[in-house]
Amino acid sequence: MHRRSPDDILHKIARLQQPDGLFPSIRRNGGLAYERVDTNVFFTAVTVFTLQQLKPMLPPDSCGVVDKIAQQAVGAYPLFRNKDGLDTYNFWPTSPSRHFPNGHLFGRFDHFRIPDDIDDTAMVYLTTQPTPETLTWFKDKLAQHANGATIWIRNTYPEYVSLRAYSTWFGKTMPIDFDACALSNLLYCMYYYELPRNQHDTDSLAYLRNIVQSGQYLRNPFGCAPHYARPSLIAYHLSRLMAAFAIPELEPIRTQLITDARQLLERATNRLEQILLSTTLLRLGERTPLIDLNEIEADFADFHFFIAGLLTAYETPLLRRWAHHPITQMRWYCDAHCWALVLEYSVLYV
Repeated sequence: MHRRSPDDILHKIARLQQPDGLFPSIRRNGGLAYERVDTNVFFTAVTVFTLQQLKPMLPPDSCGVVDKIAQQAVGAYPLFRNKDGLDTYNFWPTSPSRHFPNGHLFGRFDHFRIPDDIDDTAMVYLTTQPTPETLTWFKDKLAQHANGATIWIRNTYPEYVSLRAYSTWFGKTMPIDFDACALSNLLYCMYYYELPRNQHDTDSLAYLRNIVQSGQYLRNPFGCAPHYARPSLIAYHLSRLMAAFAIPELEPIRTQLITDARQLLERATNRLEQILLSTTLLRLGERTPLIDLNEIEADFADFHFFIAGLLTAYETPLLRRWAHHPITQMRWYCDAHCWALVLEYSVLYV
């Protein structure tokens, strides 16, 4: 079995970083023969976050490389800060707005401009050092946009409609949206900074626990995490949260996650998908067969980590019926983040 040197992988990631501090990514819709270079903060922040979590397991020289990558990345974050100067962050540049950058159609319409979101904001906070005052403000801001604060979610299972869980979006006019992966990232931020718990945290944890216990995340991953939409990604995010913090509310799903991840791993063909599931199991204390990493980059082109559904925000049943179809989705690809996942697996598999 071929294994990769962590130092070699880390230097591959460093070489991919652009002079502006961002890691390049592309968005693609194969059904529409559409592909564009994309400028977003998400893949840069999540790559830096992944690398920073590995620092305790890396030698000092490698830690220095991670620090340099992070320093350059953080310099690009202001481009994505809230357009009015608030301490929330957008997927795309905000001043001026550059939604769907390098495109010819979607970027021309304000209809496709998205508000700031919990996922990007949490990742920026986790890779910087927000002040206590900023964190207190952030906690209050989240409550203002949680389910039931002004409107109630409509696009979820009936048993979750009354949960006061956090919504993905900060926008005033956006429908409430529950995404298990985004919620996992946000709760990671809450626990990491030891912010006081409230009903929104409790209900968000209840949502995560229940979609696993019920099996809904396996049967309908798009309905449980519309911006990730794969069981492997939901399990990966949950295991990352559970491995970092002792959360009693999530312990009842540990055995189920292990069983599900093993079954998903048996069926996975793409090696990045296998890496996600193996990392999930390793975090949960399980051993897995070693994955051959020889020419692993050949699997990058068919592996997407994040999607945007062009119809996801609509509450009209007719439009929602098409929201989960690939033809109505953009998929994002990022080589640097793929290498970060490979590095994470390589370091954890000892």
